[in-house]
Amino acid sequence: MTSEKSQDPVAPRARSLRPPRPLPRLIFMSRWLQLPLYLGLIVAQAVYVWLFWVELVHLIEATFGSQEAIRLIVANVTPPGQPVIEMAKPTETVIMLVILGLIDVVMISNLLIMVIVGGFETFVSRLDLDQHPDQPEWLSHVNASVLKVKLGTAIISISSIHLLKTFINAHAYDAKTLIAQTCIHLAFLLSAMAIAACDRILPHNVSPQH
Repeated sequence: MTSEKSQDPVAPRARSLRPPRPLPRLIFMSRWLQLPLYLGLIVAQAVYVWLFWVELVHLIEATFGSQEAIRLIVANVTPPGQPVIEMAKPTETVIMLVILGLIDVVMISNLLIMVIVGGFETFVSRLDLDQHPDQPEWLSHVNASVLKVKLGTAIISISSIHLLKTFINAHAYDAKTLIAQTCIHLAFLLSAMAIAACDRILPHNVSPQH
């Protein structure tokens, strides 16, 4: 005769096969409320693509001598409150600042992709891209902790670009602004290091081997 003890391992499995109750199912399905947020980020990504091409077209036109394009790119790299300098052709510094601005747009776009793809995969639903040749390498092991570390690293990279743009055009800023931006960048760096350290300290679940 089979004892109750021998039947104990079967009970949890039987319970796991039961359909979820209405309230837990409703709570779990509420994750799909995030879908409009990720769709909105896709729209924001399209806006950044448009801004990138507008700035690139202005840079190309300025290179070929368009005075209106030169005025636009110079105004774009001039700090707020500073007068826009008239020039016949863009200087090397202006071109460098415009290119750094384009790199900044690309890095923010990469950050958006990371949030959209990684966030949807982690918090909403699996994307089932295991057999897709273009699947990002980091997506195969992404989770909430990994996503936070990657986002922190991306923010540091974006902050580095902003800081480099400021120091290239340092004569247009006062010492207080330069010190403040440097401290903010260091705060981002320390925050990312703290997140990475916490991720290493916290225990990680290991999938059982079958």
